[in-house]
Amino acid sequence: MPGDRSASLLGLAMKAGKVSSGEFAAENAIREGKAYLAIIATDASKNTAKRFRDKCSYYKVPIVFHFTKEELGRALGKEERAAAVITDKGLAEALEGKLLPDKK
Repeated sequence: MPGDRSASLLGLAMKAGKVSSGEFAAENAIREGKAYLAIIATDASKNTAKRFRDKCSYYKVPIVFHFTKEELGRALGKEERAAAVITDKGLAEALEGKLLPDKK
């Protein structure tokens, strides 16, 4: 799986209860101001990708396109997932640093 460390960190965040996964839960967390990072699967539909891009832009939530739906689900210990958001600022920053290595 690409980015095993980021997948492990994502799993840790999930176990800590700091992830909202699935499109509906992720959108709600963004709308409620609880999201610090959105992770969208690279193979999510164009409609899903656009919806999250627009929502994250409006609510000023960083967004990364990483993992396939299967990989994202596996990292979370769930079925396939197209979207997940991190609801803890520290974990979000750590994950963003791993998923976007050029981001300082």
